[in-house]
Amino acid sequence: MDLLTIVVVLIVVGVLLWLVNSYIPMDGKIKKILNVVVVIAVVLWLLSSMGAFHYLGNVHINHLRT
Repeated sequence: MDLLTIVVVLIVVGVLLWLVNSYIPMDGKIKKILNVVVVIAVVLWLLSSMGAFHYLGNVHINHLRT
């Protein structure tokens, strides 16, 4: 995935989150939860698009074997 696509997706997600926070009336706690969920999803998407999860699949935990 190229850098331009990542930047455009981050801008679109940021604008959509700002629109939801600004124009949809909801409780402050719900807004915080929504913001946290969106940020976590974007971070996981970025890690996935950069191939970070590929390396996690190769990690083996040998000390748990009995």
